[in-house]
Amino acid sequence: MTDLNAFLEPGMIVRHPSEREWGLGQVQSVIDGRVTVNFREIGKIVIDSSRVALVPVFGGR
Repeated sequence: MTDLNAFLEPGMIVRHPSEREWGLGQVQSVIDGRVTVNFREIGKIVIDSSRVALVPVFGGR
């Protein structure tokens, strides 16, 4: 399994590449290939890092 989000750390701001309407999200945890993100528009979601590469956001945009 390839972890596409291994570089992420709690507190980082990200976007889901195909769900822009979810808005920005803050990484809550990165454990065993699963990233929990709290998105502004829909709440907490667990992402499978072998399937989705989240996009880091720098500067809050």
